[in-house]
Amino acid sequence: MTVRKAWIWATVAVGAALSFVMLLVVGVYTVAGNLASGIGGGSVALAKNAVPAAYSAIVQKWGNLCSAINPALLAAQLYQESGFNPNAKSPAKAEGIAQFIPGTWAIHGIDGNGDGKADVWDPRDAIPSAASYDCKLASYVKDEPGNPTENMLAAYNAGAYAVIRYGGVPPYKETQNYVRTITTLAKSFAAPVQRLDPSKQAAGAINYAQQKLGTPYLWGGDGTPEEGGRFDCSGLTKAAYASVGITLPRVANDQYNAGPHPSRNELLPGDLVFFSHDPTDSRAIHHVGIYVGGGYMIDAPRTGAVIRFDPIDNSDYFGATRVTADGAKALPTTV
Repeated sequence: MTVRKAWIWATVAVGAALSFVMLLVVGVYTVAGNLASGIGGGSVALAKNAVPAAYSAIVQKWGNLCSAINPALLAAQLYQESGFNPNAKSPAKAEGIAQFIPGTWAIHGIDGNGDGKADVWDPRDAIPSAASYDCKLASYVKDEPGNPTENMLAAYNAGAYAVIRYGGVPPYKETQNYVRTITTLAKSFAAPVQRLDPSKQAAGAINYAQQKLGTPYLWGGDGTPEEGGRFDCSGLTKAAYASVGITLPRVANDQYNAGPHPSRNELLPGDLVFFSHDPTDSRAIHHVGIYVGGGYMIDAPRTGAVIRFDPIDNSDYFGATRVTADGAKALPTTV
C-alpha cells in the first residue's frame, strides 16, 4: 500500500471515529469536576516536570518556608518574573531568576546554598531569597483581615504600607490584577489532587482544528491569508482556542501553563497535549496538539506534512493542559 493510500484509509478510519469522539465531547462536558482549591499552605505538591528539574527541589523546599506561600505559588512568581531564566535582566535592572532589583537584593538576598555568598544570579540563592522575602512581607501584614497569601502578594506589588492602610488588598487595579494573576497561575504549577473541571470551550476548539485537516504545515504560521491559511503546531492550537474566545501565547512551552495538568489517564477531548525532548523540563517543549480522544490528537506536525490526526503515545510525550480562560489570561505576555 502506498503512503498516500495509507493516509487516506487512516483518515477515513479516524474520521469515522471522530463522530463518536464529538459525542464523547458533548457527554463528558456535562460532568463537572472539582479543582483543588486554596492558595498558600505548605502541603501543595508541584505538578510533575512543570518546574525545570534543575530548580524543582529548591522550589519544593523553599515554597514551604511559611504558611503564606506554597511551592506552586513560588513557582508561579518565578515563571511570571523570568520564565525560570537565571540570566534574565529587565530594563528596570531587575536581575536573575527572581528579578530582584539591586537595592532589594542588598537587603533581602540570602546565601541559600551556604557557600558564603549571596549571588542574585545563582538560583540556589535567588529562589530561597524570593521565598524569604515573601515570608517577610507576609509577617508585615499578618494582622490585616483577608487572605494572608493575597495580602502578601499585594504587599509584594504595592508595598506593605498600602496593605496596612487599606486593611487588605488595596483598591489598585494593578495590584488586584497581580494578586489574581499569581494565584491563578499557581494552579498550573500545582499537582491536581481531585478531578479537574472540563473545559466548556473544548468542543469548539476541536471543531476549529477539525476544519483545518489537510492544510499544509508552515513553520511560524498563524493561518493568515498572507500565509495561505497555514499553521505550525502552536499557531493551530492558538487559533483553535481563539475561535472560542481564549487567547493563548504563541509558543508551545508557554501554552503549557494555560491551566492545570491532567494525567494521561484523565485526558479529555480539547486538552492540549505536549511533547518535549527533555522529559523533566516544560521549557523544552517543542510540539503541541489538541487531544480528540482515543489516544489521538489533531496537530500540525512538521514541514512537508499536513494538519492531521496523530497518536499521542510516543517517546516525546510530556504531559497535558486543560486550558481555562482564567489560566490563559494569567500568562505573562513575555517570559
